[in-house]
Amino acid sequence: MKTGKKIAKKAIALITKRGFFGLFLAIGLLGGCGDSTPQLGSVSLNSRYNDQEPALSGDGKLLALVTNRNGISQIAVYSLQQKRFLDLPGLTRNGQIAESPSLSRTGRYLVYLVSDRGRPAIAFYDRAIAKADILTTSYRNWIRNPKISPDGRYVVFETSRRGQWDIEVLDRGPDIELDVIDGTPLF
Repeated sequence: MKTGKKIAKKAIALITKRGFFGLFLAIGLLGGCGDSTPQLGSVSLNSRYNDQEPALSGDGKLLALVTNRNGISQIAVYSLQQKRFLDLPGLTRNGQIAESPSLSRTGRYLVYLVSDRGRPAIAFYDRAIAKADILTTSYRNWIRNPKISPDGRYVVFETSRRGQWDIEVLDRGPDIELDVIDGTPLF
């Protein structure tokens, strides 16, 4: 494997021997150094990347957004306190386009829209167990704009079931673990 100094020497030699054309070859050679995939954790907000569709957690500590930092549209979660992107293993599968994020009160739960077999589906991610599930696997209608309740029990979204855009509420059930701040009474 070539070291950085060897690559730099080769780039200078290309510029010297080939002039203007060598400059482009050298830029390509130097551009190939290192990892070509940008790391979310090392980049701050308001960078050269396209970031859109922001959503804050209920406590205001986390920001979910859609970004193109790794070459495709994906969901990222940024800690406003730590000023870094969080690692979210299993959030999306390779090549899966995700959009419209929504966070629960502390950001434990995240819902978002993904393309599942060519149709939009609502995905649910639990940060505590680092697992994503599709909530609308048997749903046949077009859906958009999912939002999760602060406690994580309800997911509301728009649907075209009746040939127009209507609102539906999905209840995840009374037995789920709610997203509550430690020590908060439930009733």
